[in-house]
This record gives sequence, structure tokens and C-alpha cells, in this order.
Amino acid sequence: MRLVSKVDDPLPYQLLADVVLSLHVAIVAFVIGGLAVIVIGNLRAWRWANALWFRVAHLALITIVVAEAWLGAVCPFTTLEMWLRAKAHTAIYSESFIEHWLQLILYYEAPIWVFTLVYSLFGLAVAATWWYFPPRSNRRTSPPGQ
Repeated sequence: MRLVSKVDDPLPYQLLADVVLSLHVAIVAFVIGGLAVIVIGNLRAWRWANALWFRVAHLALITIVVAEAWLGAVCPFTTLEMWLRAKAHTAIYSESFIEHWLQLILYYEAPIWVFTLVYSLFGLAVAATWWYFPPRSNRRTSPPGQ
């Protein structure tokens, strides 16, 4: 007996939607937690908190978020997640376990200007850390004369 999967099987789409939502939450956690790591890491002299790759990734992500907010663009992760949920024939905000809890963390109801303001202020805080705690490259330079 052969098992044949239906082309319209909603389960893979639901699982992919949950994966996209989980990735979205992980990125948000990196952006928010990254700022805390930069500040706390500098206060505790954690050298890796100023690693150039870490700081560039952090700055790039918050720059994208702020640009989306100012341009009125919907996050591509949100768009992809909703498309996958529609392909799974589920309500946009149905109540799977993963979806329920991660969406509670990620999505809030407020006027759009509130999000633009919050994202912009957070972006300014990230920019301030570049000035106050500048990133360092991993290259070691010899002191002059050596």
C-alpha cells in the first residue's frame, strides 16, 4: 500500500507558517536582546559584544524595521506567514499552540504611528550605542614602531 499525499494538504503550509513565525520572533528577540547585550556587555567588558559582525547584523535589522515603519511597508515575514496560513486553509490568526503564544509575544494592536515612534526611538538607541560603545573589528594591529 502506497501513501499518497494530497496536493492540497494544509499541514505542510501550517508547519511552514509556524516556522516563519518562530523565525520572526527569533529576529525580534535578537534585535531587542542585542541592544541589551551591547550595553550590558560593554559594562561588563565582554569583548564579543562589540564584534563587528554582531553589531552590523544588529544595526542592519533595526534599520530595516525602522525603514518599513516609515515607508508603511508590511514586514515580509508577516506577509509570508499570512500567505502560508491562507494556503493551509486556516484563519489568519488561528489558534495552534505555537501560533497562539508566539503571536501574543509578537503582534500588538495600536495605531501605526505608535509603532513608527517606538521603532524609531529604538533605532536611535541602537545608533547611540554605535557612538557610545563603538564596534571593534577582530583584526589586531601592532603598535606603531613594531
